[in-house]
Amino acid sequence: MAFHYSNTIRVFDTETTLWLTPVTPGRGERHLEVPSRRYGHTAVLIEDIVYLWGGREYYTHKFCNKLYAFDVDVHTWFKPQVSGTVPMERTNHSACVLGKVIFIYGGNTNLTGLTNDIYKLDTKSMVWALINTRGTAPPATGWHSATIIRTKMFVFGGGMWDHFHNTIRVFDTETNLWLDTPSAQLVPEGRCDHSAFTYNGELYIVGGQDDYIYQTFNDLWKFSPESFSWKKVEPKGKGPCPTYRMCCCMVGDRIILFGGSRDDLYVLDLSPSLKTLCKLAVIQCGLEQTGLPHNTRWELAAMTSNSG
Repeated sequence: MAFHYSNTIRVFDTETTLWLTPVTPGRGERHLEVPSRRYGHTAVLIEDIVYLWGGREYYTHKFCNKLYAFDVDVHTWFKPQVSGTVPMERTNHSACVLGKVIFIYGGNTNLTGLTNDIYKLDTKSMVWALINTRGTAPPATGWHSATIIRTKMFVFGGGMWDHFHNTIRVFDTETNLWLDTPSAQLVPEGRCDHSAFTYNGELYIVGGQDDYIYQTFNDLWKFSPESFSWKKVEPKGKGPCPTYRMCCCMVGDRIILFGGSRDDLYVLDLSPSLKTLCKLAVIQCGLEQTGLPHNTRWELAAMTSNSG
């Protein structure tokens, strides 16, 4: 699979289902503040700022620990001034947000290989800090996911070069303690490079791969922190093909899945309206559309064709 690495900002309008390329400063001194092409980085949104950290530069193959920020209102990159204990350069780590704090966990570092350390960046003060964790930490890992639910960080999957986990580990951000957790009965296959998100207090994972046995997934699983149990979810409609390293964003009750090992885009509606269910019935049953309103026919076309 050949990947195209880019540092261009693209915007998908969820109302018109069209892709846009915003104009961003890229000349003179401002060009120095645009991150280079890279992979294995993380990007999180806090208010109107996207914070991009880490990854491996495409041309030099060097690991990075510089922080870049993108203002979504004025479409401008800048490099925040940070202090404190900056994490070592790394790739294939995870980043998640609690309030105004970014938590960086694990990944593959430039010098020591895989790690299981946790750093946090307070975006109010722009100070990095290494967290002195307590309890039994998970083994060093990369290619995993880490998701915040209330004040706890749920880590799933990832692992070593030749073994990928299917266990859930929980870190309490208030006490800095790795919690002892029970074993779940029904669990997803071990995997890496999947996507994860939280909805109504539960954790969802989708896609990913087990590179060791050359298997790629397109399944959807839901994890309940209350019962510490998994449930496989079977959504209606045509889902994506098996894929990994994709972008997963939540917009209201909808999940936008894009990219990774494929260049298609899918929308998962977690709370579909009656109108959405009716449109799915029209598509699945091949019903006649000529008598429908123009806007409805346009929406049906957007659901079944490439937006270009």
